[in-house]
Amino acid sequence: PQSRRALLAGLILSWARALGEFGATILFAGNLTGRTQTMPLLVYGALEQDLRTTFVTALILLALALVAFILTRWLAGLDRIT
Repeated sequence: PQSRRALLAGLILSWARALGEFGATILFAGNLTGRTQTMPLLVYGALEQDLRTTFVTALILLALALVAFILTRWLAGLDRIT
């Protein structure tokens, strides 16, 4: 029970790290549309062809990263208070 916030913060940080993992995904899983394509790979693939898709996907990734950052800071702040 006492480590719940720390475990949740670790889970959020791990998820955020996995979301941005570009190199390992393209190297080991490839970039097969509909099968192994992650959002960072979508940005990479759409960069030369469809800038609107690139910008929208990048904004979604940015929003998700900000939410993860805010949640982590909030959880860290709760630990300081108690």
